[in-house]
Formats: sequence, C-alpha cells, structure tokens
Amino acid sequence: MNAKEILDRLVGFPSVVGTPNDGIVAWIRDFAEGCGARVTVLRGPEGDRANLFATVGPNHVPGYILSGHMDVVPALESNWTSDPFTLRPDGDLLFGRGTSDMKGFLAAALAALPAVVEMPLACPLHFAFSYDEEAGCRGVPHLIRQLPDLCAKPIGAIIGEPSGMRAIRAHKGKAAARVEIRGRSGHSSRPDQGLNAIHAFACVLLAAVRTGEALRSSPLDPSFEPPYSSLQVGTVSGGQAVNIIPDFLTAEIEARAITGATPADLLEPVRLAAVALAQRGFETKWDLLSCYPALSLAADAPLAKLMEQLTGIETLAAVSYGTEAGLYQAAGVDAIICGPGDIARAHRADEFIRTDELVACQTMIERLAETLRS
Repeated sequence: MNAKEILDRLVGFPSVVGTPNDGIVAWIRDFAEGCGARVTVLRGPEGDRANLFATVGPNHVPGYILSGHMDVVPALESNWTSDPFTLRPDGDLLFGRGTSDMKGFLAAALAALPAVVEMPLACPLHFAFSYDEEAGCRGVPHLIRQLPDLCAKPIGAIIGEPSGMRAIRAHKGKAAARVEIRGRSGHSSRPDQGLNAIHAFACVLLAAVRTGEALRSSPLDPSFEPPYSSLQVGTVSGGQAVNIIPDFLTAEIEARAITGATPADLLEPVRLAAVALAQRGFETKWDLLSCYPALSLAADAPLAKLMEQLTGIETLAAVSYGTEAGLYQAAGVDAIICGPGDIARAHRADEFIRTDELVACQTMIERLAETLRS
C-alpha cells in the first residue's frame, strides 16, 4: 500500500481524543506485523486506549524513534464540505480530519516500512504511536516510561507534527488545570444566606490576569512568538438562573512556558488564590489536567544536523505550540519536530495534506533508515 492508501484507512478511523482507539491500533499492528516489524501494544491505564511501539532492526543497540499520535480533535465544525472521516482526494489535495495533524505522518512512516524492513539495519528504527496527544500529551508518558523494557536508549526521536518538513528545534511547554469552587445556594434576594461561587471566582480570575500580565515582562526568549510565557482562563461555567445564588463554578486555566520555565509553576499563583477561598467558607478542588515541558535542542546538536542532511532544509529555531517532543527530551532522548502538512490547516474544517508532502516525508524516513544500514 502507498501512503495515500494507508492514509485513507487511517482517516476512516474516528479516533477522536479521549475515546477508545482499539480499531486504529489493531489495523496498524496488523499492517506493521505484516511488513515484518516487531510490534508491542501498550494499553494505557484508561483500559480502552493504547499506545503502539514497533521496531525494525536490533533493539539492543541505540536507534531512532519516529513518534506520532493516532488521535485527532473532534470534527464538529459546521462547514466541512465532505465527511471528515472519509478521505476525499481533490487533485493533489487529500481532505479529512487528521490528514495534517497527524495521520499524514503515520501514513508516510507506515508506507516506508516495507522498504525499511528490507534493509539490513545495524541500528534500529522504532515507530512510537501514541493516544490522547490532543488532550495534553496524556498517552505518550506511559510509553516513554516503558522504553527501557522495549529497546536500548534511543539516539533521538523525530516527532512528526506538521512542520512543512522543516525540522523545528524548540517549542513551549504547557500545563492546564481545572478549578472547581463550591459555595452555598439560595434565593438571590437573600445574598447574606448564600455563598456566591461566581463572585468568589473573581479573586481567582484576578490572580490569573495579573499573572499573565506579569509574564509579559518576565524572562523573554525571542525564538518564540510571543517571546514570553503566557497564562489564560479558557473556560468558565457556573450558575443556574439570575435569581439563584450560584453554588458551583468550574473553570479551566492553561499556561504556556518558554524554555527554562516550569509550566505547572506558572499556575501556582492561581492555585493559591483558589485555595485561599476556604477561609471564606468555600470548598475548592484543583486538578492538573495535563503538563508537558518545553523542548530546546541546540542548533549544532547531532540530531539537528542529521535532519538538515535528510531534508535539505535549515532547521527552524522554535514554534509556540507544544508537542510530545519535550517529554522525550525530559526522559533523556534528544528530540526534534519534523513532519508533513501545515499546522495552520489543523483543527479546522476541510483539513488537508498534499500528496507531495507525503512523498517527501516517506523519502526522509527511508533516507534515515539508509543511515542505519550495516
């Protein structure tokens, strides 16, 4: 099967983040094993989702990881011009949810697999496909923790997020949290008898706004746009009716951290403001939903130089969005981003990838395998 045919099968699986993914995992496992790869399915703690790890070549010596995620964001946009989970070719464009982010990379990697298997590799090439990346990289940490049992410590990891096949050396880290505030309900004519959870949230919101403003003048990194860490409240929900004292509110807050900043630490002033509400009789709950570190790879790192050789394109210093690459680097594995497609096409109606981008990615992977031949 070529990359387009594989992509057609992958897009057909509605592997939306946070939902069971047995279908797509089983198909990839069967395909990879049919090509001759050694495959391990690594079920996550949720029970209905799994990562997949496949190896070609000897796993007792260091090699490279090709990393991608199998999940996609929901296709809830109303202006899709075709079924988002059916690949629609239109000339050189291939439309469908996940084509750029990032089933296109998975398809190119799997299309390269038969050729890679035929090569006598002295060093292995691993295929690490994760789940729930779109929920804050929740699946891949379970895979990374099991790497010592799966292979020798890898030389590097290539994370195939859509980058136009230009390798990217850095990205911001991220932490997201949910705060719940519980007060006491009652009739709005007697505010003295209730505890208004929405009013209480004003203190938390103020802490978030002030923290976000302060970050603008804290340490800067001109590699990023914007060149500072950021923090925002993304969702707020609470209250029943205008004449009822709201006894419950929930909000979600995220921080995005430049290199050198710890994402969860950026949220600490907001968490403390929420905890302080207990002194006024409110119950609060703080849940860290996701957290992954920033990526920072030096321009002269061997992995960066290798990617320039494989793609023929100079590496890009940084992007502001996040990926699984920071988690690999935190685990001691050099990581870099490089994949087909464009991040600007992701998470929107009529997402697409070009056929030449699939070809370029498959070629890059086969060139990487050539460097590992015995």
